[in-house]
Amino acid sequence: MSRPASRPAERIGVYVCRCGTNIAASVDVEAVTAAAAGLDGVVAARESRFLCGAEGQELIRKEIREQGLTRVVVAACSPWLHERTFGRACAAAGLSPFALQIANIREQVAWVTPDREEATGKARAAVTAAVRRVELQRPLEPRRVPVTPSVMVVGAGIAGVEASLRLADAGVKVVLVERQPSIGGHMAMLDRTFPTLDCSACVLMPKLTEVVEHPNITLLSYSELIGVSGSVGNFRARVRRKARYIDAARCNGCGACIEQCVSREAPSAFDLGRSTRPAIHFAHAHALPRLPLIDPTTCHCFDGVECEACRGACAADAIDFAQRDEEVEFDVGAVIVATGFQLFDPAQATQYGYGRWSNVITSLEFERLCHPAGPTGGRIELEDGRKPESVAILHCVGSRDVRFNRYCSRVCCTAALKTALTVRERTGARVFNFYVDMRAAGKECEEFFERVQRSGAVFILGKGTEVIARAGKLLVKAEDTLLGRRVIVPVDLVVLMVGMEPDHRTAELARLLKLSCAEDGFLMARHIKMAPAETAVPGIFLAGACQSPRDITDSVSHGAAAAAAALDLLAPGTVELPATVATVEPALCSGCELCLGECPQGALAIESLGGRSVARVDAVLCNGCGSCVSTCPAGALDQLGFTRGQLTAEIDGLLAGSHRSLA
Repeated sequence: MSRPASRPAERIGVYVCRCGTNIAASVDVEAVTAAAAGLDGVVAARESRFLCGAEGQELIRKEIREQGLTRVVVAACSPWLHERTFGRACAAAGLSPFALQIANIREQVAWVTPDREEATGKARAAVTAAVRRVELQRPLEPRRVPVTPSVMVVGAGIAGVEASLRLADAGVKVVLVERQPSIGGHMAMLDRTFPTLDCSACVLMPKLTEVVEHPNITLLSYSELIGVSGSVGNFRARVRRKARYIDAARCNGCGACIEQCVSREAPSAFDLGRSTRPAIHFAHAHALPRLPLIDPTTCHCFDGVECEACRGACAADAIDFAQRDEEVEFDVGAVIVATGFQLFDPAQATQYGYGRWSNVITSLEFERLCHPAGPTGGRIELEDGRKPESVAILHCVGSRDVRFNRYCSRVCCTAALKTALTVRERTGARVFNFYVDMRAAGKECEEFFERVQRSGAVFILGKGTEVIARAGKLLVKAEDTLLGRRVIVPVDLVVLMVGMEPDHRTAELARLLKLSCAEDGFLMARHIKMAPAETAVPGIFLAGACQSPRDITDSVSHGAAAAAAALDLLAPGTVELPATVATVEPALCSGCELCLGECPQGALAIESLGGRSVARVDAVLCNGCGSCVSTCPAGALDQLGFTRGQLTAEIDGLLAGSHRSLA
């Protein structure tokens, strides 16, 4: 394809990366480089073993200066990974980063095209397309706007707590939103933590107290995020605060109201239904914030009965039966999602008898039995109150199973070891671990495994296949693969090590925040290795098990990483917005308003211009997604950096390159 004579000639440099063997193993890099050298406008074509390395970047900078390059094409890996790297290299040599175009010949060619000749042809076509497109690219001006110096953290488990404290200690105002009446998440339900076996509450409670008392943290417990608008640096969040029927400003947490409650009791959610609580209650014995709440489904006062025994007992006059849910709005510069996980419901795996046999329990129910503040005061006992003499622990329930979740939940093996040791230490019962593979990775976890083995726990290499009840015993059927035979082990108690799943509201939260979920349902990071705390939406970060199964150690680390990323965003006081925003050609716009409904950011509006209704783009809100451009029937909308002319040239180059490859 020849360049139109009316346009000044561009001097284009093409740089093809071998990426070690990632690209070179499937693509003939020399042939691609030679083909690029023959394209119109290309004055330099080079290959490099690692173009993203110091030598590769210096090569680009040197040739921009020495050869007077006005455009650069890099044929390498995904622009998500290294577009900023090469953009900085161009800028260091005085060339606008917008004069750069990436041809992705690793993920989109080498990794998906096993035939070398075919892959080489596709790579040549991709480079030709990039060369034709880059000719039409023009420098754009990045925009910077002030940021709101505060962060919203959604979820107050250990990851959200860690992120909140890190930010608050750095002087950042934090709004911490928690759906439950108390904070602490699943960790607050545990007795001990592995591999050190220290008291979970002893580790967690000081942090929770600090959260409640920190002057830079506004805690909104028993609240739910219902809407987010705006963009990086300037989000507006809407939160629904559920009615506790308690005036938080008056309540002193004395608990006198609870002692006088005469309403019918209901199962305790915190104890997983293994204990009961009155209508007015604390979420659990050590709940923070120290505020009770009233359950309107069991309180007599909501049934039309004139009771109000709790109100009479409250010296602070904090009971408010007229209280209603309320919505609050606030502005933040960044959002950290730390909504955690939920446990697999083993009732789906009917072969284990969960829900039918009372002495088949989940790993978290076992934790509540062990907890000193749990339903049995810390005693490990059967439904009839007896101490178990034999216990089976079944691994991988709901994990590594094609029927439910294919992935490994990571935490279960080491948690099973803790369960086995706890049973041995506190009851002396025989313990049988039915496992598929022992995955006890992590600091001191292998030593912990050896300690459990020395305790006398029995390990059977084979997944438990069925649990049945016979003559007062539970019979666990399994295939012992080491012995090569089937086994049936009679026990008194079965503990199911259930896997971790995305919280049930994850998909809805992803919709609110415009995030993506992976195939397993967990929220997706921008890059699984290089940006594990970031998302594809600028200004929104991930912490903890909302991204994948994590233990406490990893959740704390991930929370700290998310806090650091948010702090890095806010610290300069301004944030750079995308330059590739939508634009409107007023003369072509008919004011049909179709684009308004397509914009996820609400960046489009209709205004009067010369007596006509035309669309207008708010460049601050626009994130350059292009939805409006593809919707406009009149072609009045275009997008900087992705104009119709640029995309058409790229398609023409792709077709021309493909034709040349076939020839």
